[in-house]
Amino acid sequence: MDTLFGIIGPIFWGLLLLSALVFVHEGGHFLAARACGVRVLEFFLGMPCRFNVHHVSKRIGTKFGVTPLLLGGYAEICGMDPTEVDCAPQVLAAIHRHGTVRVDLLAQELDLKVSDVEEACSLLYGWGSIVPSDEASDHDADDEVSSRDFPLAFAAAARDAQGNTIYDGRSFDRSSATKVGEPWDPPMDDRAFFELERSHTYVGKGFWKRAFMLVAGIAVNILTGFLLVIAVYSVLGVSMPIDANVLGEIVADSPVEAAGLKQGDCVIAVNGERVDSWLELLDAFDAADHEGEVELDLWRPNNVDMAFDHLPIDDSFDSGSWAHENGTFLTVGVSFDDDGLLGISAPTQVVRLNPLQSCQIAIDNIVATAQSVGSLLNPRHTMEVLDNSTSVVGISVMSAQAAAEGPATFLNLAALISFSLGFMNLLPIPPLDGGKLVIEAIQAVTRRKVPIKVQTAISMVGIGLFGLLFIYMLGSDIVRFF
Repeated sequence: MDTLFGIIGPIFWGLLLLSALVFVHEGGHFLAARACGVRVLEFFLGMPCRFNVHHVSKRIGTKFGVTPLLLGGYAEICGMDPTEVDCAPQVLAAIHRHGTVRVDLLAQELDLKVSDVEEACSLLYGWGSIVPSDEASDHDADDEVSSRDFPLAFAAAARDAQGNTIYDGRSFDRSSATKVGEPWDPPMDDRAFFELERSHTYVGKGFWKRAFMLVAGIAVNILTGFLLVIAVYSVLGVSMPIDANVLGEIVADSPVEAAGLKQGDCVIAVNGERVDSWLELLDAFDAADHEGEVELDLWRPNNVDMAFDHLPIDDSFDSGSWAHENGTFLTVGVSFDDDGLLGISAPTQVVRLNPLQSCQIAIDNIVATAQSVGSLLNPRHTMEVLDNSTSVVGISVMSAQAAAEGPATFLNLAALISFSLGFMNLLPIPPLDGGKLVIEAIQAVTRRKVPIKVQTAISMVGIGLFGLLFIYMLGSDIVRFF
């Protein structure tokens, strides 16, 4: 059972942390898209899955929900697919004039191949312009069409007099709108109607708005990490070592635990030599060569906090009436283990920094993370950075360890991973946001579109590269942790 919990624990904390941070990242894309007037069909915590819990917004039409595949999150922003279909304007207008129409009949009407109409419908559905319809029954369609795993019919989206849909938010006038599947005769030609729809998508926006949508996820990750660092250091506080002659955490199954020592015990002397600080205590152990047995004179307070409230102590401490009334004097012999250790650690105290100090720590972490990720592009440092990096397995193990140490440690780890996630996505390698941004910049400068086949090929190379990096880091994690 312990082995089972030992496996489930890291998986749970790792998935929780990564899913939350990826969800935050996608949230940045979602908010930027809405700010730019781009439609968003879905926004989910978890990867796409037919089994999910969701709610459809009555204001913007976006489907918000959670799936059981908690491996991140996604925002389905309309028009992220750069595919172009020549017959899409005809198909769009025809579907709206019919209200609802079967794909095969539409192909006959427009004198097009069924496959071309399906491709156009797939594009328009991804834009939120049309919706699949189940009104056409299977027996109405021929065997060739009904055998395909593709909707048999599509319906027009609900539209107001200006052609806006519910996905357009405040621009959508419900009082004059049609219902889904009702005919709507566009008050413009087919091409103008198509361009109107395109203007509500990612591909219909200019370079700067596209760039804003791409970097928004990265910016939100960095902002999230920044706020988490401030919360950890200024609100929750961090444990800092104190130079006091007081025992901190006692290691389980260690010599001092066997001897009955407790956290908060004040070490007055080691082998008869007075010590007044943690550094003096370590010097006394060094003098004993970390071998054999040492004799410790202790004062054990009735309240652990007394050890911090009344230290350092003066020479009259060991004979003062206050010490006798509020604690107990002990003399204990403790032997070093085979490694020359006793099993004690320095005392710690929770310290809260002011917000300016926390901001400086956050900025330092951001700079360090950016430099580390940037070093991946330098062949002389690539392997060094990879050896110090970790995969999902390593993040899961570290997340479980951090969670066991407390909220401050866990949230601090979350901040560091959030920084890393943000800057990793900024790398100029498709399909990462940074790679997409480079393609957008090239298209803006040359005023020519990068062919879709070229974009796809580059993305496939990028995916293969990251697959190899994952395998390498996974192997390192297995050696490191297991």
